[in-house]
Amino acid sequence: MVSGVTETDKQATLPITGMTCAACANRIEKGLNKLEGVTSTNVNFALEKASVTYDPARIGVSNMEETIKKLGYDTLKEVAHFKLEGMTCAACANRIEKGLGKLPGVTDASVNFAMETARVQYSPGEISITEMQNKVKQLGYRATTEQENVNRGDHRKKEVRHQQRKLLISALLSLPLLWSMVAHFSFTSWIYMPEILMNPWFQLILATPVQFYVGKPFYVGAYKALRNGSANMDVLVSLGTSAAYFYSLYLTINWFIGGGNVHHGPSLYYETSSILITLVIMGKLFESLAKSRTSEAIKSLMGLQAKTALVVRDGQEITIPVDEVIAGDIVQVRPGDKVPVDGVVLEGLSSVDESMLTGESLPVEKKIGDAVIGATINKNGMLRIKATKVGKDTALAQIIKVVEEAQGSKAPIQRVADVISGIFVPIVVGIAIAAFLVWYFFVTPGDFAGALEKAIAILVIACPCALGLATPTSIMAGSGRAAELGILFKGGEHLEQTHKIDAIILDKTGTVTKGKPELTDVMTDGDELEFLRLVGAAEVNSEHPLAEAIVAGIRDRNIELQGTESFEAIPGFGIKAVAEGRELLIGTRRLMEQYEVDAKHAYDTMASLEEAGKTTMLVAIDRQYAGMVAVADTIKETSKAAVGRLKEMGIEVIMITGDNERTAKAIAAQVGIDHVLAEVLPEGKAQEVKKLQEQGRIVAMVGDGINDAPALATANIGMAIGTGTDVAMEAADVTLMRGDLSSIPDAIYMSRKTMSNIKQNLFWALGYNTLGIPIAALGLLAPWVAGAAMALSSVSVVLNALRLQRVKVRH
Repeated sequence: MVSGVTETDKQATLPITGMTCAACANRIEKGLNKLEGVTSTNVNFALEKASVTYDPARIGVSNMEETIKKLGYDTLKEVAHFKLEGMTCAACANRIEKGLGKLPGVTDASVNFAMETARVQYSPGEISITEMQNKVKQLGYRATTEQENVNRGDHRKKEVRHQQRKLLISALLSLPLLWSMVAHFSFTSWIYMPEILMNPWFQLILATPVQFYVGKPFYVGAYKALRNGSANMDVLVSLGTSAAYFYSLYLTINWFIGGGNVHHGPSLYYETSSILITLVIMGKLFESLAKSRTSEAIKSLMGLQAKTALVVRDGQEITIPVDEVIAGDIVQVRPGDKVPVDGVVLEGLSSVDESMLTGESLPVEKKIGDAVIGATINKNGMLRIKATKVGKDTALAQIIKVVEEAQGSKAPIQRVADVISGIFVPIVVGIAIAAFLVWYFFVTPGDFAGALEKAIAILVIACPCALGLATPTSIMAGSGRAAELGILFKGGEHLEQTHKIDAIILDKTGTVTKGKPELTDVMTDGDELEFLRLVGAAEVNSEHPLAEAIVAGIRDRNIELQGTESFEAIPGFGIKAVAEGRELLIGTRRLMEQYEVDAKHAYDTMASLEEAGKTTMLVAIDRQYAGMVAVADTIKETSKAAVGRLKEMGIEVIMITGDNERTAKAIAAQVGIDHVLAEVLPEGKAQEVKKLQEQGRIVAMVGDGINDAPALATANIGMAIGTGTDVAMEAADVTLMRGDLSSIPDAIYMSRKTMSNIKQNLFWALGYNTLGIPIAALGLLAPWVAGAAMALSSVSVVLNALRLQRVKVRH
């Protein structure tokens, strides 16, 4: 029963196998919601999992799993491996085994005393790894994680391989049958036709494995649907193919009884059932391939975490797994190492590359008292930090959680064909039965074969070939054309949803801008060539991205750079170097003041450059102010035109960034963006997306960094710039491979054209069936004519879909 959520309610996530369409997900959802103690259920077909909120005092996860099995599906178990410490004899192993085996959610536990390991099969929705470890600790032993969860990705890869094998078998067996169909047409008499292909027994041998081995999942799916009082595409496919197959079998047996003359054989429809199954299996394969990538974003995020940490305990530095770091530990972070957990700097000065979490390319200076984030990279100084957040509380873990929750939320769009088939199938079956009865009892009394022929003609003409192809062929053609334009849609649902977008949020760094700083301004009262030569010589030894941008800009001016005689990086201030016998100071106002360089007259110019969104550094030579250089992340050449096209399409464009408002507005003004959201933290980006969605907007988020991943997953459509991080691309629904904003209006245009094409196909498929069924019911269509007409309708749908491959976009 569904009721209000209480404080005592728990949430379980159950991986589910065996779903074939959105209707399956709806059945499981309804079945679980009927259970006493279940508050709410959300079954995600794409991710193949159910999120259930329930009262543990009234129902257990095992009851839910039992219900799922009764509905004809199954739940996926996971396996954890532990390394055990403290066992002294076999009795210890037995004690741990029994203790783990009694835990709720554990289906099997085995402990190997000789290897000092434990293997536990469990339901992840009911018990966690930590709870199992705590149980072992309670028994007086210690369990460390050598976790090898049965990977759902591996399960999906196996499913894809299985589908590929079935498709190959189905195609090889169906092609000779397709060839034999050509013999039915007089205008193809010139095509060579081996006699064996016309033999009904040979056709039966080819068609039977396709019908009952390759097509078995459709029968199983149809049985599940009908048993639960509903109908889906499996019912349509099973009915249509079975009608064609069994009618052909009936004709084959009659032909054999009548003498079996191959030259005067009956018109058979084995190819109708076999080709249909082959096409539907192909669609299922593409669906499985799309599903197999849904968990990659989470894996990529988890891969960012440091594996070990250098911790100071009892005055000793020891390396331990990052999972074993506890809040309050003192952690040493060497130059070049990943920061293992969130913490606060106790000792040291350094710059930290936070780009993998913030998306900003410039390292951030860290000193005593500053916060550091786990998974960021320490660049050039030793840091000693105090761990403040570990495990699931770290910033990276929170981002992972946001992405998981966003990906697991229910998609608003259901598959059109499934919705139509739910109404269409019972009507078609009813008409076929009614036609059989009318012909058998009234029109031609007692003529069973004739009446059956009329009923089969209705089922064949109503076979879901065109209906089943209407959507996938358009999506395949549309997504294929989009791929040629450098736009990758991860699934048909995303291609479908994109046409509804009315608001787009663009991340600044790496999306609107190039994401790489460049030397933009040089100001000096002296000789510019000498000034740049000295500045370049001083900066050439620095690994700071700003220094790299300055050096690259100077080299682009064909200026040769000499080495430095001495070099010192001053974190938070700049650098001090000696080049060509002259002392150079390059950095902030504070650096000039620290070395008593009079540069106050340049501060107004410096401020105006900063107003324009540029990072500006003052330069002093031999303690005398000499000029300044400015570096900025410049906009991409196509950004302004792309924003203009989006506005023409009636879409509101908003820019979001972690940068300060002054810099953000300067960039936005250059590209024509009117709305800016500045100083937004990574988790805040997803919140901004939700705010727009709450206003009823259909929101697209465009980004390229890990910090964009939660927002990309939360948005109705997430678009990742192909030049960005793998995580952003995995979390997104659409990847823009060219790293070019003009791909955004292209993607929306392709979606609109594809949706228009799908509507045309569905109108034709349904209109064809609506017209064909009464003609068949009146007895004006022989089954073989109905089969040929059905094939023609499918060809028409495919040809219409192929028009999408010639769509041109405006640049």
